[in-house]
Amino acid sequence: MTLEIISPSEILFKGEAQSVTLPGVLGSFTVLKNHASLISVLKKGEVFYRTPEGTENSVDIKGGLADVDNNVVSVCVY
Repeated sequence: MTLEIISPSEILFKGEAQSVTLPGVLGSFTVLKNHASLISVLKKGEVFYRTPEGTENSVDIKGGLADVDNNVVSVCVY
């Protein structure tokens, strides 16, 4: 699936990911390939993602929104 993590000033990551774990306001959740469509508000925390090569990465966020649709995860953070 494609992951895009975007802040108001820059693109933090854009590429392929095996999994993405997001800090939702109702609790942390993980998105995998073929996940159902959703929109979620995010709270302060870390976005963790694993690349197809198996590398684990994280991005600290203060909050934001996540949109999952058709194997594209778009994360707008501040």
